[in-house]
Amino acid sequence: MQENIWEKEYRDPKLVTLSDEALGSIKDFVRWLRKDQKVEMVNKKILDLGCGNGKNSIYIADQGIGNEIVGIDISETALKHAVTLAQEKNQENKEARVKFIKQNIGSPLPFPDSDFDIVLDVTSSNSLNENEREIYLKETHRVLKSGGYIFIRTLCKDGDQNAKNLLKTNHGKEKDTYIMPEFGLTERVFSKEDFIATYSPFFKILHLEKETHYTKFKDRSYKRNFWVAYLQK
Repeated sequence: MQENIWEKEYRDPKLVTLSDEALGSIKDFVRWLRKDQKVEMVNKKILDLGCGNGKNSIYIADQGIGNEIVGIDISETALKHAVTLAQEKNQENKEARVKFIKQNIGSPLPFPDSDFDIVLDVTSSNSLNENEREIYLKETHRVLKSGGYIFIRTLCKDGDQNAKNLLKTNHGKEKDTYIMPEFGLTERVFSKEDFIATYSPFFKILHLEKETHYTKFKDRSYKRNFWVAYLQK
C-alpha cells in the first residue's frame, strides 16, 4: 500500500521536492560534523534511508574524496531520479561511489555489521508501522560503525495544530498516526518525550531541535513541524 503511494507521488509529485539542492538542515549537519566533531568528510560510507532522488547523500559525498553512497528507497521512480542526479554530479566528483537499492527501510538490510560511517533518515521512517520501526532501529544500529553518526528528520507533534487536527479527524491504527487526506499515506508524529524514548535505547542523542516549514498541497499551505536530530552509536 505505502509502496504504491510513494510510486505515484514520485511520478506526479505533490509533496516531495525533486530539486537537486540538499536540505539546509543537511548542510548544517555537515558543518556540525566538521566543526564540533572534527570529522573529515573523506572516505566515508553513507547510508541514505528513503533516499528519494538522492540529493542529500550526494551532497555529503561531494564534500570530500573517496566517499561512498548507498541509497535505499521503496519507489522505482525515485531511484531513477537518484541515478540520474548521481550521474550528473559524478562529473564533479569522480571519486564518489554510488549504489541505489529498491527496498523498504523497515526490513532487514543487506549489509554487514558496522558497515557505515553516516546514516541519513530524512523524513522517511515516520511512514513505517511499529513492527517496521522496530526492525529499522535494530538494523540501523547494527550496520552503523561504533562512533558513527545518524541524521534524523521526522515529524513533530509538539506545537503542530495541523497534525493534532489530523490525529482527531483521520486517526490511523497505531499510536500518534494519521492518514493524510487525498493522499492516503499514514504518518507517525512524535512528541519530544516520545522521540527520546524511541531512539535513546539505541543511540546517544547529541542534538535535538524543532524546525517549522510550510508544505503546499492542492493550493493550500500547511504548517509542519519537524524534529532534527544528530545521533551517535
